[in-house]
Amino acid sequence: MALLKKDDTLLRLQSENERLKKSVEELKILNELAKVISSTMSLTGIMDKLVAKAVKAIDAKQGTIHLLDKDSLLDDPFKTFIRKADESSPSSKFRLDAELSGWMMRNMEPLLVNDFENNELFINKRATDFKIQSLLSAPLVCKGQLIGVLNLFNKKGSGKFSETDKRLLAIIALQSAQVIENARLYEQEKHLLQKEQELGMARIVQTRLLPKDSPEIKGFDVAGASYAAKEVGGDYFDFIELPDGRWCVALGDVSGKGVPASLLMSHLQATIRIQVSQNEKFSNSIAKSNDFLYHNTEDNKFATFFGGILDSDKKSMTYVNAGHNFPFHLGARDKIQQLETGGLVMGMVPGCAYEEASVAFKKGDVLVIYSDGVTEAENPREEMFGEAKLKELLVKHKSKSAKELVQEIYNEVKGFEGASEQDDDITVVVVKAV
Repeated sequence: MALLKKDDTLLRLQSENERLKKSVEELKILNELAKVISSTMSLTGIMDKLVAKAVKAIDAKQGTIHLLDKDSLLDDPFKTFIRKADESSPSSKFRLDAELSGWMMRNMEPLLVNDFENNELFINKRATDFKIQSLLSAPLVCKGQLIGVLNLFNKKGSGKFSETDKRLLAIIALQSAQVIENARLYEQEKHLLQKEQELGMARIVQTRLLPKDSPEIKGFDVAGASYAAKEVGGDYFDFIELPDGRWCVALGDVSGKGVPASLLMSHLQATIRIQVSQNEKFSNSIAKSNDFLYHNTEDNKFATFFGGILDSDKKSMTYVNAGHNFPFHLGARDKIQQLETGGLVMGMVPGCAYEEASVAFKKGDVLVIYSDGVTEAENPREEMFGEAKLKELLVKHKSKSAKELVQEIYNEVKGFEGASEQDDDITVVVVKAV
C-alpha cells in the first residue's frame, strides 16, 4: 500500500515537473518574443520574427500571418504578408480560401483543427500543393478589432496540435497584435509623410514653372494666377516672349488631377514654348504641339488649350482655341465676344488642323481667359458659378487693373464655394488694353 502511494506521488511529481518545465519553456518563448516585438524593427521584420518563433515554439511545419486590408473590395480581405516554413519541411505553400477569414471575422477566437480534410469549415477549400492535416489559428486583435490572423500548419511528430499549443499561440497573438498594429500605423505614417514631401517638392517645381511676375507688354496690362485644388494641379498659364518681340499668352487645362496631371501640364508647357518660338503661323505651332502630345502621352490623356499672340503694333491678338472654355472679350459699350475659333482638344487625335482668328483691342478692352475650375465651381447647394456670373463680374470690375481683376475673380469664386471644398484647379489670365 505504501509502495502504491509512493508511486502515485512520484507520478504526480513527474507530471508537475513536466508542467513546470513546459511553463518555463513558454515563459522563455514569450520573453524572446517580447524582445523581438519591442524592438525598432520594420513591420515586415517584426512579423517575420513572430512567425518564425511561433513555428519553432509549437513545432509546426509552416506558419503565416495574414493582415486585414480594411479597404479591400474582395471577398477575402486578408493579405498574406509573411510566410515561414521549417527548413526540414517541403517548400510547398499552404493556401486557404475565405472560409478561415470569414470564421475569424465572426468569432475572433483561436481555432484548432486536427482533421482538416473532413472539417466542415473547409469542405469547399481551394486545392493545395501540399496536404494540410492540421491547422492552428489565432486572431490578432487590437483594441477589440481584428487586424489579422496568425496560422500554423501541420504539427510535426504526432501531427496533431494540442490545447496547450492552442493556448500558447493565443498568448503569442495577444502579445503581438498591438505591436504589429503600431508598426503598421507607423509605416503608413512614414509613407504619407514621404508622399507629402514628394508632393511638396512637386508643388515647388510646378510653381517655379509658372510666371513669377507679369511681363511689361507695350499697350497691354496682363496678369495671371493659378490655384491648384490639390497639392499640385493640371492647369497652367504662361507668358512667352517671341524672338520678334511679340508675346504669346497661353492657358491650358490637362485631364486628371494630382501628380500625373502636373507632369502632363509641364509637358504641354514645354511643348508650346518650343513650338511658338519657331515664329511659324500660330495655328501650325498648335497643330505640331498636338501631334507631339499625341505621340508622347497615354491614350486617355488630353489637354484643352487657349493661346494667343499679342501684337503691340497692331493692337490685336491672333488666337487658337483647342477645345477650351471660350474666353470673354469685353469691348465698347460692354459688348462681350467669346473667342471660339480653333479645333479639337490637344493630344487626342493626330494630324488635326487648327484654325486661327484675330481680335482687335481698343483702350479699356478686357480679355478674360479661364479654366473650368472657375465656371464649374459649386456652392454647398451644388449650384455652379457659371458663365453668367463671370460676365457680370467682368463688366462690374472692368476698370480695375489686370492683376486686381484676376484677384476679384478668384475671391468671388471662393466666396461662392463657401464651405465646399475646391474640386478643380482655378486659373485666370487677364489681358487689358491700356
